[in-house]
Amino acid sequence: MTVFHPRGWLDRVFLVGIVAKGLNGLVEVVGGALLLLVTPATLQRLAASWTHGELSEDPHDLVATHLLHTANGLTGHAVLFGAVYLLVHGLVKVVLVLALLRDKLWAYPWLIVVLLLFIAYQLYRIVLDPTAGLVGLTLFDAVIVALTWREWRVQRRRRAAPVVVAA
Repeated sequence: MTVFHPRGWLDRVFLVGIVAKGLNGLVEVVGGALLLLVTPATLQRLAASWTHGELSEDPHDLVATHLLHTANGLTGHAVLFGAVYLLVHGLVKVVLVLALLRDKLWAYPWLIVVLLLFIAYQLYRIVLDPTAGLVGLTLFDAVIVALTWREWRVQRRRRAAPVVVAA
């Protein structure tokens, strides 16, 4: 197994970024699996339980009211969509990150395309309902795309270079 070895600071940033993407993908897979196992009613009870203390102190708490509102709006179809979305989104990222760490050249353009599709969807969501978190995630994805493009070019050049054998 060949594992990516960083050479300079940009390579280290790239490595940290793709590992973060892989860990994020793993969390999404676990979250998607949990959504398949937990009913909307259970999610609503959990949200009510988690937010009760905070809302009793501050009935206008932004995070608690948002969490409770979101949980109360969940239906069977919304939970199923969320579960499938998280599972697919997470699995794609985990597979591509593992392939990059194993130095598979095919994974670089695939990660770029997948992240560009995610960015397009995120921009659509930002236009509808901008949040700082979504803007931050979109910027992070854009940086990872740029670093992946750079690393892909480096890897292609490295593989295309003639092998020099010392006499």
